[in-house]
Amino acid sequence: MNENPAPSPALARHKAMANAVRALAMDAVERANAGHPGMPMGTADLATVLFTNFLKYDPAHPDWPDRDRFVLSAGHGSMLLYALLYLTGYADFTLDELKRFRQLGSRTAGHPEYGQGGGIETTTGPLGQGLANAVGMALAERLLNARFGRIVDHYTYALVGDGCLMEGISHEAISLAGHLGLSKLIVLWDDNRISIDGPTDLATSDDQLLRFRAAGWDVQAVDGHQPGELYGAIAQAQATRTPSLVACRTTIGFGAPTKAGTAAAHGAPLGAPEIDGARKALGWPYPPFEVPDAILADWRKAGARGAAEYRRWQGELASLDAGLRTEFERVIAGKLPAGWKDAILAAKRDFAEKKPKIATRQASKSVLDRLVPAIPELIGGSADLTGSVGTLASNMPIVRRDNFAGRYVHYGVREHAMAAAMNGMALHKGIVPYGGTFLVFTDYCRPAIRLSALMGQRVVYVMTHDSIGLGEDGPTHQSVEQLASLRAMPNLNVFRPADAVETAECWALALESETTPSILSLTRQSVAPLRTTHTDENLSAKGAYVLAPASAERRVTLLATGSEVEIALAARAKLEAEGIATAVVSMPSWELFERQSEAYRREVLGPASVRVAVEAAVGFGWERYLGPAGGFVGMTGFGASAPSADLYKHFGITADAVLAAVKARL
Repeated sequence: MNENPAPSPALARHKAMANAVRALAMDAVERANAGHPGMPMGTADLATVLFTNFLKYDPAHPDWPDRDRFVLSAGHGSMLLYALLYLTGYADFTLDELKRFRQLGSRTAGHPEYGQGGGIETTTGPLGQGLANAVGMALAERLLNARFGRIVDHYTYALVGDGCLMEGISHEAISLAGHLGLSKLIVLWDDNRISIDGPTDLATSDDQLLRFRAAGWDVQAVDGHQPGELYGAIAQAQATRTPSLVACRTTIGFGAPTKAGTAAAHGAPLGAPEIDGARKALGWPYPPFEVPDAILADWRKAGARGAAEYRRWQGELASLDAGLRTEFERVIAGKLPAGWKDAILAAKRDFAEKKPKIATRQASKSVLDRLVPAIPELIGGSADLTGSVGTLASNMPIVRRDNFAGRYVHYGVREHAMAAAMNGMALHKGIVPYGGTFLVFTDYCRPAIRLSALMGQRVVYVMTHDSIGLGEDGPTHQSVEQLASLRAMPNLNVFRPADAVETAECWALALESETTPSILSLTRQSVAPLRTTHTDENLSAKGAYVLAPASAERRVTLLATGSEVEIALAARAKLEAEGIATAVVSMPSWELFERQSEAYRREVLGPASVRVAVEAAVGFGWERYLGPAGGFVGMTGFGASAPSADLYKHFGITADAVLAAVKARL
């Protein structure tokens, strides 16, 4: 009896196709002299099973709204994705692009970067982020399915590594997905038990299968190099009523004669001798970057199988009611509905007429009461602070595992996963997500906020309790350095409105910013109404404007944001009473101000002789507007626990302090 029967044609074809992925990965890393060959070589079998049998995609239409999403959360293994995209026929990923792996200007960056080409669903690399993005994508799919029906009906797959599951965000994401019952989310775990430092048992002994089960997931464990087991597991995962984990036991650097199964295969080129040995072990006698025609043809056939499904979907889309079809196409294109700005104008008129003395977080809630009915794709949420941050609009239905027609997500105390899931929702398209917590907890969200900015996604972060003005909760909750930190981030709009009218204007600007995420920095404490005359013009749109002009030729300019604009106005009144012509500039957004013409900025800032800024935060960054002789009234350290009014006096953030700073410079 032959103990080593010849492989079946199907198995032999699978092996050849998987080895093409391995060879391209090790060749590209070797040519670049940088990269991570081990993960692509270890996961080539599971990726081949997924892309040839299950994944719904059409390389000719990479933006097909109903495609399955494939998220490479373990983004360091980027050559796996690039090889798959080339082999299946995505036009953006040619063999020449693979040869330019990690080179300046190539589509094949060291980690997948959203926007570099079709088939890259999100920017990954910071471990765990992709997993949480996938949760957001799977949630978006369910929300849109509830609204539009069968034209939105697809799976989200995420390939994660040991490192993704060690990161804390993974627990938040897994827990949220299990709670919501996101049954069309399937996570494939590359269980190779190797990290950069060596075997994972150096640092972790978690039972990941039990962890996922405890969070309400369906869990399977298979040999990641056995296509039959992989096929059966993915098929079962598609049929569950819960999210699914398929733990795929793999060998990192599969095929490498001495480095397979070791950390040496993780993050460095294998080297020519090892690659020669791998070619022999894998039965791959072809030169670097050569994929035989027959094997490439099999891959292209796999890539082409989605074309018929795409045509069928187009027919279903065409058969929809014309109004529903137009609405679907609008939200997928990211265009807001006609007339949405009427909600902003109505809010501004209401605020100007009623002149409410309220916190800007309360003003934001009032604006949302008008915006949510006007913009059906606006999906809100909060990290367990709904009543405090004002993110739940009136009559806004809650998203539950049995009600994806809801529009408000209770993210729980999961700030990081909330932010990353919102990225996934925005990337999926068809959703405009916003979510809230306290400004100080942008520190918990920051990696995901950074990726919002890096990927150019319209995500709105409603961040309240934005200064020492929150009072008694004390310095652990009082933002001091966060504004400066966030303003330092590229492609992020930080809005700090001074009153209710500015809050409405900043909401409009955030929603208009299709390729830039926004922070709305809002107060806990009430602020006086400063804009009491209605205008349809959005005065906040230029980032800064003269709120109160000087009564004569300007000698002093007071600059402020948010709750401190009121203090600047009080100081101006004192200065004007003494005959010192003083203007107050409200600066709700430094970023938008920097985009204005030099002439406009010069006009707003006025003469450079005496400028003083006031903000209940550290002064880092204000020097760009104040000049070397300018003054700053604000925080120099952390806050304290006390009523808000007492804190402003204690830390010297008062009109009298501003007055003194001006007089010291006159």
